[in-house]
Amino acid sequence: MAVRDILRMGHPVLFQQAAPVIEFNTPELAVLLEDMHDTMIAANGAGLAAPQIGMSLQVVIFGVKENPRYPDAEQVPYTILINPKITAIEDEMVEGWEGCLSVPGLRGVVPRYSHIRYTGFDPKGEVIDRTVQGFHARVVQHECDHLIGVLYPMRMTDLRALGYTSVLFPDRDESEDD
Repeated sequence: MAVRDILRMGHPVLFQQAAPVIEFNTPELAVLLEDMHDTMIAANGAGLAAPQIGMSLQVVIFGVKENPRYPDAEQVPYTILINPKITAIEDEMVEGWEGCLSVPGLRGVVPRYSHIRYTGFDPKGEVIDRTVQGFHARVVQHECDHLIGVLYPMRMTDLRALGYTSVLFPDRDESEDD
């Protein structure tokens, strides 16, 4: 349908608690999901949350096959997740580099649970229930943070591990994060 503008850090919508989706399988939800998909693909994103395009709803999409922004990442199946809930399976936290389409040009080291269970619904209202770890778990936690008004720099424990992608990873094409 349409590639939408991605809100950048500082926009008030990105700091709000998103509302749950009440009605599934509607034309409005289908348009939102198609716009989110088109926007994520155009930006080479690993995921996108509805608040990032100005819709304060509990909707995230994610998926990684081959992505120039994450060249070493394991594959993550394309998923539409509505009204998600995350539960840590283990208390272990793992630090890893993250970027965000709403924080372009920067990367930071963020601690995340290494092993999680996430539940929610697909666009038709069918239950999704998965247990995942590694990069998949990181992506889900990152995207779901957008639904509670949290951007990855807010999760960082050491801001010395925040920097411009072009400085941190000089061999990469700097335009990949814009």
